[in-house]
Amino acid sequence: MFWHTTRYPIDLTKPLVMGIVNVTPDSFSDGGQHASSAAAMAHCDQLLKDGAAILDIGGESTRPGALTLPVDEELARVLPVVRHAVTLGVPVSVDTYKPQVMQAVLDMGADIINDIWALRWRDPSFHVTGQEVVARHGSCGVCLMHMHRDPQTMQVAPMEGDVVPQVLSFLERLAQDLRGLGVEKPRICIDPGIGFGKTVPQNFALLARQRELLALGYPLLAGWSRKSSLAAVTQTSLAAVATLDVHERMVPSVAAAVLAVQNGASIVRVHDVRETVQALKVLAAMQAA
Repeated sequence: MFWHTTRYPIDLTKPLVMGIVNVTPDSFSDGGQHASSAAAMAHCDQLLKDGAAILDIGGESTRPGALTLPVDEELARVLPVVRHAVTLGVPVSVDTYKPQVMQAVLDMGADIINDIWALRWRDPSFHVTGQEVVARHGSCGVCLMHMHRDPQTMQVAPMEGDVVPQVLSFLERLAQDLRGLGVEKPRICIDPGIGFGKTVPQNFALLARQRELLALGYPLLAGWSRKSSLAAVTQTSLAAVATLDVHERMVPSVAAAVLAVQNGASIVRVHDVRETVQALKVLAAMQAA
């Protein structure tokens, strides 16, 4: 299976690691570490040395409770980093839900739009939707993610009931809508949206039953890295769960990435690239034997 993107047909016969580049001061796990353009560019370079196959650049935090960032500020954060990243010889993904940002980064040569809103977000001040931006481009890849409600309210009132069929139905409908605009199936990837409006048991249900989502016929991207659900099942107190100690979340994150790949994920989106690449090599050796 290949994921068709702007410059690269991405071979998914082996699982790939997508390295996270947060150009933000307030992301839940690494806010401020790479907030300057120079630091973010250096981080791109390091992630490739660590084994990342794809870079995912984002300028706006989508942590629970995060507020919307003005378009011009997001562009100021993201564009210099994208300009550098597209020279590095790997597919470049941009994590955004704003059509203006999508258009700008695609014009700069970005390969993938990774959208937590699955191209549903609307800006009344901009005449083109995210769906139209992607459809008109003609070759970029797109990752459609499931999110319940929005970042401001998703954990205040999370989903109820059996999460898997709800997520499956949502992703099937949004992918069909996009294909109805002329976007070919090989350009589409899906993401169940771990942590985005789900309870801890629902997140682990999506992992345990992840193969049910593969029935849609799209490659699946899993984003478990440093999520609070991992802290919830590994820590002994609510205070420990709330901590932002990213080092304590690294081992559970790598474990979740390996389980996601074992359950059919083609791509894992992670902060800890080197450790995840190493763990997936162990899994591959076991499978080969």
